[in-house]
Amino acid sequence: MAQLALVYGMRLFPADDLAEVGEATVKLRDGRTSHVTMHLIEGGREQIEATLRQSVEAFFEMYPEL
Repeated sequence: MAQLALVYGMRLFPADDLAEVGEATVKLRDGRTSHVTMHLIEGGREQIEATLRQSVEAFFEMYPEL
């Protein structure tokens, strides 16, 4: 299996300050571009951490061959 790279980003903002969340652009070595959907999780620290853990687990469940 090829070496993989997981692309992600995290930053905390006050929930009331957000107006919109878009997607991030990734440029590949061959010049092509790809997009990464950004996700929004709101709540307190414990709720955000729990939801993030569930999201990561669900993501890898989509790829059982890994």
